[in-house]
Amino acid sequence: MISYQTLPAVCALHRPWVRINGQGSFSSVDRRQENLVDGFGQTFDDWCSHIPGLRKTGDRQWTHVKESAVSYPQAGLARLAEIEPVSFWFRHRNNVIVAALKRYPPHGRLVDIGGGNGFVSLAMAQAGIDCVVVEPDAGGAATAVSRGLPVVCAAFQNLDLRAASLDAIGMFDVLEHIEDEGGVLDELFHKLKPGGMIYITVPAYRFLWSREDVYAGHFRRYSRRRLDRALRQAGFAPLYSSYFFSLLVPAVAAFRSIPSLLRLGRRRAHDIDPQDHQLPGGIAASVLKGSFQAEVRRISRGRRVAFGTSCLAIARKADGGGSEAGGGND
Repeated sequence: MISYQTLPAVCALHRPWVRINGQGSFSSVDRRQENLVDGFGQTFDDWCSHIPGLRKTGDRQWTHVKESAVSYPQAGLARLAEIEPVSFWFRHRNNVIVAALKRYPPHGRLVDIGGGNGFVSLAMAQAGIDCVVVEPDAGGAATAVSRGLPVVCAAFQNLDLRAASLDAIGMFDVLEHIEDEGGVLDELFHKLKPGGMIYITVPAYRFLWSREDVYAGHFRRYSRRRLDRALRQAGFAPLYSSYFFSLLVPAVAAFRSIPSLLRLGRRRAHDIDPQDHQLPGGIAASVLKGSFQAEVRRISRGRRVAFGTSCLAIARKADGGGSEAGGGND
């Protein structure tokens, strides 16, 4: 059961990658999908074979010859692989992402940057979206492959991709791990085709900062407006943004942020047990489930959730380089 004592550790694992289907059951991708082609008739292997420095290292797996360090706890992905299938947090985030993708669908293959164990990509694939996991951690990449996903084991910055060559990009709790926010968004804008889509989730609100953010390797937390502004500065046209996990705001503030500010307690994210990610029984579970379902319904209709511990943004690279109206309805 999750408790207020274990919630700080649960929320500390807001990691840039995850997946589970709408009913909460977990499975791998149908093996028949492994040779899916994009809109131009290019298979995953075709796509990888044209990227310098990649070599095929297994079924549905390519690896870059160059390794890169990442701002994420050592062995963090291995711990997440145990937790993702049972976690209410990861389940709801997947449901939010899939609802948003159905409302604002990509047109072509989506590259899931920092896709970790492939949990988000699994949910997207089960929803019919052609996606590829790009993950620098070898263990995370292996887990994603075991889940039936096409994987490139590499840091995205090491991939020598042509300008305007990607259909869509996902960064799910990744951007906060990158110190040079502007530089990476500029690079992603350069790599996307005109009309290409970018989908981002990040932890929300600076006032919710805690020692768990430090442990997780975060450089910042975001407001919806700050994230939209960063996308605009890189040249993107924001289409929609929203918060989610609204009911977790007071709990995270009370049991993570305030204790960190007052230097109380020493608990860290790696001290948790998978059972801590299960919802409690009774009224509390009903309230949380009802809130999560309401958030998914609002997001699926293009409406915003007013506040939450996480933030979602969707933007487009305009065909002619100009801006477009968007942002969702309140």
